[in-house]
Amino acid sequence: MIPQTTAKTATKPSTSTTATKPITAPTTAAGVPPEPSLADPCAEREPAGERLRGGGPGPAPALDVFLSGRVFMDMIFTGLPGLPPPGTEIVTDGLGSAPGGVANIAIAMSRLGLRVGLAAEFGDDLFGAYLWRTLAEQEGVDLGLSRRVPGWSTPVTVSMAYDSDRSMVTYARPVPGADGPPDVPPPPTRACFVDVDRPLPPWAPAMREHGALVFGDLGWDQTGAWSAEVLDRLDHVDVFLPNAAEAMAYTRTGTPSDAADALAERGVPVVVVKRGGDGAIAVDSATGERAEVGALPVEALDPTGAGDVFAAGFVFATLAGLPFAERLRFANLCAGLSVRHRSGSLGSPCWGEIAAFGESGEVPDAVLADYAFVIPFIPAAADETVVRAEPTLRKER
Repeated sequence: MIPQTTAKTATKPSTSTTATKPITAPTTAAGVPPEPSLADPCAEREPAGERLRGGGPGPAPALDVFLSGRVFMDMIFTGLPGLPPPGTEIVTDGLGSAPGGVANIAIAMSRLGLRVGLAAEFGDDLFGAYLWRTLAEQEGVDLGLSRRVPGWSTPVTVSMAYDSDRSMVTYARPVPGADGPPDVPPPPTRACFVDVDRPLPPWAPAMREHGALVFGDLGWDQTGAWSAEVLDRLDHVDVFLPNAAEAMAYTRTGTPSDAADALAERGVPVVVVKRGGDGAIAVDSATGERAEVGALPVEALDPTGAGDVFAAGFVFATLAGLPFAERLRFANLCAGLSVRHRSGSLGSPCWGEIAAFGESGEVPDAVLADYAFVIPFIPAAADETVVRAEPTLRKER
């Protein structure tokens, strides 16, 4: 993370960080369908365990983070000059696909070594099978409280990335005969993650009473109402992580800074307003502490899921007990590394990429010095190469 003379891997031989080592399926005989590779792209993945606050000897919770929500099949087009006008067609050579929706943050947290449990519904079609196997077998997410729904089609989102932003189109049908995952109490956990744009699941306040931190986020309000009822749910949330547009819309303010202050005044213990390429602002209403940190200065290829990767980094940094500003920096680091790759959730960084970034030469040493605090968290098994899971559809070489 910092220049090699002071990095913890300084005694290792220098390794290249410009190439990636894709995980590819083995060659199969003609007429035989290929078996997708589900090898772990994070060879250094290990439970964060003692690196987290409260870790060490004694019984640990069964999970570090529990969450529920909707999993989507994301199809991501990149390299676009813009959106095609009606009656026209744009051809691009950049296409990836990956688990999306709540899977973005679940995968990003698991790659940092957090033990993640997810309750979600999965369709019984080919997309649903791919999403289940990728989360459970490749990414190590516990799906013990998830279920497959017969006859239900997997939700799909098409993301078109251009000009460092993206537009999306989503197909989704209601889950037949259910409003959400079964109401089964999750196992003990350090934290849980909820969407506050819908009523909170009953297990969230109960988990909070037993000491779990509740992290909350929300999505864009398609109705444009930006109801105050949503903000009332923040009474049960410890850390709220909206993006700037959402925060300003709900608080009726004109700047991200004013929105953060307004949310803090409502009594939310920690408010984090994500500003994309401009970084983030955070306010701790209990201590009065305030932090504003710029984004990692990297060239963005695909911002799909970056806000979720940011949230995953902030969850890890909070559970690790990092100082306030360092939580923001670590979240910005994770999000910044993710936008350099296609495929949303599968673009979230492993510790190997975090270790490698300091040797990439992409940012000045003076910038890297601000991230020296990350070094003690890098597993010893993390080498300075970048390994990526191949998206199911990819750019031709």
